[in-house]
Amino acid sequence: MSRKACIVGWAHSPFGKLDALDIEALMGLVINDALAHAQVPAQDIDHIAVGVYNNGLGPQGFEAGLPALCNADLRFAPAVHVENACATGSAAIHSAMDAIESGRARIALAIGAEKMTGVPSSAIPGILLSGCYRREEENPLGFAGIFGQITSNYFERYGDQSESLALIAAKNHANALDNPYAHVRKDMGFDFCNQVSEKNPRVAGPLRRTDCSMVSDGAAAVVLADEETALALARAIAFRARVQVNDFMPMSRRDPVAFEGAHRAWQKALETAGLGIYDLDLVETHDCFTTAEMLEYEAMGLAPRGEGWRVIKDGITYKNGRLPVNVSGGLKARGHPLGATGVSMHVMAAMQLAGEAGAMQLPDASLAGIFNMGGAAVANYVSILERRK
Repeated sequence: MSRKACIVGWAHSPFGKLDALDIEALMGLVINDALAHAQVPAQDIDHIAVGVYNNGLGPQGFEAGLPALCNADLRFAPAVHVENACATGSAAIHSAMDAIESGRARIALAIGAEKMTGVPSSAIPGILLSGCYRREEENPLGFAGIFGQITSNYFERYGDQSESLALIAAKNHANALDNPYAHVRKDMGFDFCNQVSEKNPRVAGPLRRTDCSMVSDGAAAVVLADEETALALARAIAFRARVQVNDFMPMSRRDPVAFEGAHRAWQKALETAGLGIYDLDLVETHDCFTTAEMLEYEAMGLAPRGEGWRVIKDGITYKNGRLPVNVSGGLKARGHPLGATGVSMHVMAAMQLAGEAGAMQLPDASLAGIFNMGGAAVANYVSILERRK
């Protein structure tokens, strides 16, 4: 029996400000639907990995105890909670894959969820700062302050690239029009994204509101199985590569605009897969801020360092470009419920490869890349997916 894990089913809630009261309710939106999509009964699940960031976003901890409340047939399945900042969802998928590939599980369930709108908006920046090195990086603007500083550093070194950031924002909002799960389905347009205005004010440093992802609620889940089991089911989306690379947490210990950990993760994943970046048909990347997507163009090898801004201006990452990036709308428009994001990205990519992406569907998509990061390029995850069945 091959112990390589494949994705065999999934489910995705809408992202946004949801009526679901808490994490348990959000999990309830996806667990049973994912099992049904995979055509796997709950009692066949051998391992559950629950990705929730929390850190003060909600009062309920011990989130690994919640899935069985959504389906009683999960009662005796081993379950763990994982957290790795904004890469919590990918950490959950890795936990599920580890259980399968070690031989401890045949079928596993990975869930990512976050309820972010249950606390006052004024509390969000301080909560999210738990995902950075607070001893040195405490600031009143939270993660926007961190990326405002990164953006300022980049502009000082390579020139003001505000227009390219606006192009990225406009691209992702336009893509989200076709995503029924997206938090914002509105074409903002380049002019609005590029103009500082009352409706699009500066948030931190050069960053405007349209450069920042939103506070979202949401959940996503994937069912994974060993390859032999997967090939007997309706679909099998295999991992050609899956890589995690960590870097120093304090930005003072590294070049904050280099995203070296992200670059190393991409290099290792492409080498493992035996591919070049343009062999991929699409990429879902972690655009928590438009600056992040621009820096990730450089990290994945689309441009030399300091020239990521050229990629969007050359049209490479548009839906009809040489390498479509964030066809789902990305974190920018799809939404960024922290624990759900990494799982969501894998669902979006798997839908494309299975031909189940609806209006988002790209023609003949066979290889997809995913980059999900925790912190400012501290925990860096790259997956390369391909359809086996």
